[in-house]
Amino acid sequence: MTYSPAGEKSTLMRSRRQLATVIDLNKCLACQTCAVACKGLWTRHPGAEHMRFANVTNEPGAGYPRRWQELGGGYEGPRTRPGKLPALADYGGAPRQFNHREAVREGQGQRVHLQLLDEDGQPPSWGYNWDEEVGGGQWPNPYYINLPRKCNHCSKPPCVDACPRGAIYKRESDGIVLIDQERCSGHRVCIEACPYKAIYFNPVSQKSEKCIECFPRVDQGIAPACSRQCIGRTRHYGYLDDESGGVYRLVKKWRVALPLHPEYGTSPNVYYVPPLSPQAFDPDGKLQDEMRIPLSDLAELFGPRVSEVLDTLQSEIAKRKRGESSELIELLVGRVWAERFGPFTGDPAGRPGARES
Repeated sequence: MTYSPAGEKSTLMRSRRQLATVIDLNKCLACQTCAVACKGLWTRHPGAEHMRFANVTNEPGAGYPRRWQELGGGYEGPRTRPGKLPALADYGGAPRQFNHREAVREGQGQRVHLQLLDEDGQPPSWGYNWDEEVGGGQWPNPYYINLPRKCNHCSKPPCVDACPRGAIYKRESDGIVLIDQERCSGHRVCIEACPYKAIYFNPVSQKSEKCIECFPRVDQGIAPACSRQCIGRTRHYGYLDDESGGVYRLVKKWRVALPLHPEYGTSPNVYYVPPLSPQAFDPDGKLQDEMRIPLSDLAELFGPRVSEVLDTLQSEIAKRKRGESSELIELLVGRVWAERFGPFTGDPAGRPGARES
């Protein structure tokens, strides 16, 4: 199908196949390599300074944009949920600068020190990843979860449903959700409709923008930058119906990869292997049987199946400790880099036949 803004919403949402991402939260370092890789490729133009199509924040925490989980959107059954627009301050505000002139060029470093300043020349009160590694819990059992996010390229995308211009659509060949920049009029109802707040408004172009799943790379058989550049090998990428791929095996066969907030009703296509919790300490520093991360926190993020998934992970880890083989653990460890991305192992530098171990 060729995209047509005059098409029915059901047509704009249709796809023959679906690309998906699986992220193993037991391996995410919150190093921000995915965020930097994406930022360097797609959001360096005017008006995109506040945009991070790929981002990593902590749970519990304010997230990005700030308090996104409280801003509504998505579906409740067949009906849409009302949503709100984040303010610019919820993305971290206007671009900030260091006081290099005073601290470095004018030789006043011992007096003023190097510091980050907002557009008014004052120290900022909040920003992206402001609450990194703060988390929850009480001493001696603090905890937090590193949570990488991007557009979920949902199977039932409310942004497509909401757009009055028919400017948002799924590619029929692979399910990637895109915004027609020529058609978009900047109404921003797509941002209100998205419960993950993964769509951003550009105040310069007066149009909405979002993750494009690196489709120029995907079309050449190259995995998206956020996945390929991940130094922790946390990600698998490929088609949900490719039975030989890691995505299918983790989501469909082993069923250990779960969507974020499935109750939003969008059928998201970024899946997470939930994190195993370290054991808690008692006040005397002795290990206890209970886990440090409350199961209720994980269930709130990933739904009621999270307990079953954690049991499966623990069982397979125990098998490996006994010296037995485990397809699941080998899949999650991912010793061979290229096996994580199915047919999308091309080299963005254009080197033929490049295959990394």
